[in-house]
Order: sequence, then structure tokens, then C-alpha cells
Amino acid sequence: MPASPRPILFVSLPESGLFNPVQTIAGEFARRGVEDLWFATDEERRGDVESLSAASEVRFAPLGDVVPQLSVSTWDDDVYAEVTGPDRFAAHAALIRHTYDPALHVAKYKRLEQIVDEVRPALMVVESLTAYAVDIAITRGIPFVLVVPFLPSNYVVSPVPFGHKYTGADFPVPHSGLSIDMTLRQRVANRLFRWRTLGIFLDPAMMRMLRKDKRTRAELGVAPEARKFTAKIDHAALVLVTSLAELDYPFTVPDNMRMVGALIPPLPQAPDDDSGLDEWLTERGSVVFVGLGTTTRLTRGQVADFLEVARRMSGTTSFLWKLSHAQQELLPDGPLPANVRVESWVPSQLDVLAHPSVKLFLTHGGGNGFHEGLYFGKPMVIRPLWVDCHDTATRGADFGVSLTVDPHRSGVDDIERALTRVLTEPSFAERARHFSGLLRAAGGAAAATDLVLDLPALAATPTTPTTPTTDHRARA
Repeated sequence: MPASPRPILFVSLPESGLFNPVQTIAGEFARRGVEDLWFATDEERRGDVESLSAASEVRFAPLGDVVPQLSVSTWDDDVYAEVTGPDRFAAHAALIRHTYDPALHVAKYKRLEQIVDEVRPALMVVESLTAYAVDIAITRGIPFVLVVPFLPSNYVVSPVPFGHKYTGADFPVPHSGLSIDMTLRQRVANRLFRWRTLGIFLDPAMMRMLRKDKRTRAELGVAPEARKFTAKIDHAALVLVTSLAELDYPFTVPDNMRMVGALIPPLPQAPDDDSGLDEWLTERGSVVFVGLGTTTRLTRGQVADFLEVARRMSGTTSFLWKLSHAQQELLPDGPLPANVRVESWVPSQLDVLAHPSVKLFLTHGGGNGFHEGLYFGKPMVIRPLWVDCHDTATRGADFGVSLTVDPHRSGVDDIERALTRVLTEPSFAERARHFSGLLRAAGGAAAATDLVLDLPALAATPTTPTTPTTDHRARA
């Protein structure tokens, strides 16, 4: 069994969209039998981490409970409405105001410091938004890998008018939802988006928060060089992006960035599922999978709109709708349309997307779901939830794999029209299959693991060549 001179420490925030890619890489390490694997995240993920152990063990290092202010699931309806509102800049600003507080991360920072002292990792593999882990790695001089579950440019483009290291001034600003092909008015709006973002931090309340951040960092002993926007990239041994250059607009790719495509674990994930879901899918020739993410909150009217769309399309397709127990209370009394199946949770979203009966993915535009859908060659209709989801939806439309429905303005007719077009116009499926081939060739979790194991920090780590555990993880 392979051994490492010192452990590898994986670190992630607990939200599914951030946690899942790091979990998949850690699982690949465990299947290969790499020893001394640790995973630090919030207590609610203990079971998920401990289930990763395979040929080698992944040991759980708890970071405590979830911080309510940082978790979308615990926000009240007013905050949720602000950060998912129709005005993209207002939503972007609301997210910054509600989450930018250095005090919220102090306990996590101190606990992770203790874990680092105990584990003494040779390398840290860090989810890209886990800023306190990056701060520790830079401060302690620990080599680290970033795992980025977004479009590659979203992580390198400066949100303010300065620091255009990788793109020009007219590259779409993250969270703007703008295309690379802009009108003059849109170019002005794009540049203003940056200046308005800078203005957020010039507000007196935010200026006080920035001073608090500076004091907190000094008290914690965070290295000054960690403050720079590009520090996370400049100091990383490797930046792993779960996307492709072909799914983004052209930009200067950092030398240490590698795009490995969607991270897909061995399938099926739920081979012993006895819910009858696989049989239900197999019995239907065309299914729309509705998976709008774990944090989307629909209204009663929006739930009714989706059911009306399903009724109208009952002669052509069926709908598998993943809808939480809480949201199911919004369903009307009486039987659902015969072509609709509602589940509070599916054993594996990947197993569903891999099923040949699923012809279209109706999604909120999260980075993982977008790339997973394309990995399995499924065109999409995207109902963007917030911030980066608008950017994803715009790329999807520009590259011909999806259409977008406005979550605030689109009604029954708009949703039905988008679904019908994507299902009936061959170009959407053809483009999705094209990107499926590229994503599979990128290598996914196997390629990511190979790249990490080849880093100088692990040069003394013997590895054993392995064959792919499933045929869907094709390598370039």
C-alpha cells in the first residue's frame, strides 16, 4: 500500500457545490490506497468523509458546526431574497454584505491551525473558497492545491477595476451574467460593475469591516502576502479547475492552472437502490430531470407553473423532479400529473444524469451540475439561482448547450417554449455530446489525482499504477 512521508490534508467548506469535488478527489486517493489522508470540514459532513475510506482510510478532522451566517440554508427569507434578486449587481452586493465578516472565520482558522499542528501535512488540497485554509497554507509555507468548482475565469478575474492580470478590462465581470459579445451599453455596465463593487468597500460600514479584518489577520498572524487578491493563485502549487477552457471565453490561463473537467466518481453510485427509480426511468423514452439545487426556494406560484408545464408536455415527455420535503408542502392537493414523479432526494444525481432516458437537465446553473450534465451529454434549460449561476447560463447559451429562463420573469409559456426547443432542436444535444467528449478526455478525478501525486511536495511518496475503476473516466 502506498505511503506518504507526511499526510495529505483535504479542506473544504460543507456546502454541496463546494464539498463534492474535493470529496471526489479524496475518494480517488483512498481507492488507490494512498495512506495518511485527512479531511477537515464541518461536523455535518462527518459521515460523508468517513464513507470515503476504501483501500486506505480517510480520517475526519472536525472544524466544528456550520456558521449560520455563511450557510444559505439558514438565511431568513429576506436575506435569501436579496442575494437571489433580479438585479444582478444588487444581489452581488448583498452577498458581499451578508458574508464578509472576518470574525465568522476565526474559530475555523484556529481549529484548522490545531489540525495542521497535529497532522503536519506535506500538502493541503483546499476548496477554492475556503479562504482561511489558504491563509494558513501561505502563512505556514505548506504547499497547497486549489480545487475550483466554477468556470475557470470566475476565479481569476478581478471584481474591482484593478489587477487585470489574466484578462482585459472588458472581460465579463464575475456575477454580471454578461457575454463576451457586448453592446456598447453592456461594456459600460460591465466596467461600472467593477467600480460599483469597489464602492461597496468604500462604504463606512464596510470600511470598518476592512479595518476589523486587518486587525483580525494581525492577531492570527496571517502572512501579509496572503491578502493580495491573486495570492491564492500565485502561491498555489496547482490550481485544479473542474471545467474546460472550451467552456469559457478566452483569457490568460495561469501557468499552474489545469482544467480536468467534471469530477465523476465510479458509477453507479447507488447500485442497490430499491426505490424503483431506475425502472421508472427505463420505462419512459424521454425524461426531463428537474434539479434546481439544494438551496433554491420556490414560491407556491412557481411550483404551480412547473406542474402546468408538465401537464402541457404530457404527451411528449415525463418529469423527474427533485424537490425537498419542505418545498413539497407547496404542491397542490390532489394527484400530480401522470407524467411527473417528485422525489425529495435521489440516491445519485449522477446515476440519473447518466440514464439514457434523461434527455434534458433543468438546473439552477451551479458549476457542478452544469459540468456533470454536459459530461453525460445532456443539454440544459438553466434557471439561474444567483451570482455565478448567471455567468454559467450565459456561457451555456453562447456555446449552444442550453437556453435560459428568467427565475423572476419567466412564466409557463416561457418555460414550456425553452424545454420544447432544447428537446426538439438537434443542435442542443449535438453540442452537449461534443462537450461530453471533451470533458471525458480531460480526465476528471483520475487526472486530478495524478497531477497532485506528481507534485514535488509528494515526490517521496511511492505510488502504485492503477487501472480506471470505471469506463466513464476516460483519460486524455
